[in-house]
Amino acid sequence: MKVVIAGGYGVFGFRLADLLVRDGHDVTIAGRRADQARAAAEKLGCRSLSCDLHADLDALFFDEPDVVVDAAGPFQAYGHDPYALPRMCIETGADYLDLSDDAGFTAGISKLDAMACDRGRRVLSGASSTPGLSSSVAADLCAGLDEVTLIDTAILPGNRAPRGVSVIMSIVGALGMTARVWRGGRWRAQPCWSDARRVHLAPNLVRTARFIETPDIRLFPAFFHARSVMFRAGMELGILNTAMLAMAWIRRRWRFDLTPARAAWFQRGANLLLPFGTDRGGMRVLVVGRSLGHPIRREWRLIAEAGDGPYIPAVAVRALIRRRDRVAPGARPCLAEMTREEAEDAMTDLSVSTTMEEGPAPTLFQSALADRWARLSPEAQALHSVQDIESFSGVAEITRGGSMIARLTGWFFGFPAAGEDIAVTVTKTCVKNGEVWERSFGGQVFRSYCTPAPIRYRYCERFWLFTYELDMSVDEHGMRLPVRRGWFLGMPLPRFLLPTSESQEYGRDGVFHFDVALGAPLGGGLIVRYRGRLWPDRDEPA
Repeated sequence: MKVVIAGGYGVFGFRLADLLVRDGHDVTIAGRRADQARAAAEKLGCRSLSCDLHADLDALFFDEPDVVVDAAGPFQAYGHDPYALPRMCIETGADYLDLSDDAGFTAGISKLDAMACDRGRRVLSGASSTPGLSSSVAADLCAGLDEVTLIDTAILPGNRAPRGVSVIMSIVGALGMTARVWRGGRWRAQPCWSDARRVHLAPNLVRTARFIETPDIRLFPAFFHARSVMFRAGMELGILNTAMLAMAWIRRRWRFDLTPARAAWFQRGANLLLPFGTDRGGMRVLVVGRSLGHPIRREWRLIAEAGDGPYIPAVAVRALIRRRDRVAPGARPCLAEMTREEAEDAMTDLSVSTTMEEGPAPTLFQSALADRWARLSPEAQALHSVQDIESFSGVAEITRGGSMIARLTGWFFGFPAAGEDIAVTVTKTCVKNGEVWERSFGGQVFRSYCTPAPIRYRYCERFWLFTYELDMSVDEHGMRLPVRRGWFLGMPLPRFLLPTSESQEYGRDGVFHFDVALGAPLGGGLIVRYRGRLWPDRDEPA
């Protein structure tokens, strides 16, 4: 098969050319730097072609290729006519694939669908690690689930992996920007390179990853009907992660365009650190869902050794070309166009290993309540089934105590002022070992951090310097949450210094109800009582 790779001498393009030459294809490496294209072709034993994608596309089709792959990029900088190359592929009778990791470019390829279907051409954008490989793995992990709660992907390259200018522009160009991300059934604004999490690829391979916008963020919610979709990336060296955070801070305050020349400076700086770290990296796709009412966690991990990590973005194209006759015509993002097994088969000659795990995924309250969980109303279960972020909105009535100790306690903890028909929003976020609860009453916010308790049927809730352990009593009327123990800065509080808690939550006619009354110790009377109703927040994923 004749394959032309535009940008075939780049970091990922060269490795794709290597894989396709191994498979016996007639490969041509094309690009505007004729000397680099020629040197790369001589190294691999294939052909080269001098061609400027932005000026002379006709040269790419002189030898009537079967497939043209755009591995050049950066795709977000393709100007006023970004789809000139795939359109010409359709017109000349060639299939088109690209390694785009730009969400807008990848989603926009669908505008050529009618034309591609009419000509019987296959035009797929994003045939790379994301979304090509990640979607194929996610589709396999989602199989058989009644509901997909979370798809969480992370890519963590080794520090010695080479970095091309296009990759630098893609990553650094997003710093300081805010992207829309689908979490808990809603589109939420989130700064790029935020929400750090530790990702375990192996017992001796743990890295920090942060949110970055990729095509997965835009395309997965509707494609998989998932409640939350997250994508994170991270560098091996802490100094580079810190530099990324600093750059994000700078670009939020002094916005500047990232030109190829500026990206080259960033590339030179990063390359000074190439001798440090390792050439070991990996990828993780995590899916959490429900099957027969039970929460399940499935995780796929890939570890690349011996410097083979940069081959991973080329694997999807290799697998697609192998199964080209089974790919349906049309122009679309590359979403689950191959099976996980086909993707893994395309890595068998690389220093790559993959593993899969499956297990239960109980939430904080499911674990704490154990057999009592089934007694909760569906409305209460929905409020406490948090795997990523969930938010709820409603109305509340607030009463405040008038004693001095009640007023001081209410001020210290930030409890809301008294009022009726106050708009309330409750947002719950999963964090390590627990959940953060943020309550907003008419814009006045107070937070708490909830964690498991060492005693069954209880959980702990921390407000500032105070931590309280609450009992979880469930009956036909709902769940009551009295305070049983407390600590100040880790020191146990005597019972007479504990606040009283007459708290209840229950569901009725599809609506979650809450009634929380907190009393001051030492006979200080009511601190605050807030009661009302909540409904889950919902948006459309498309």
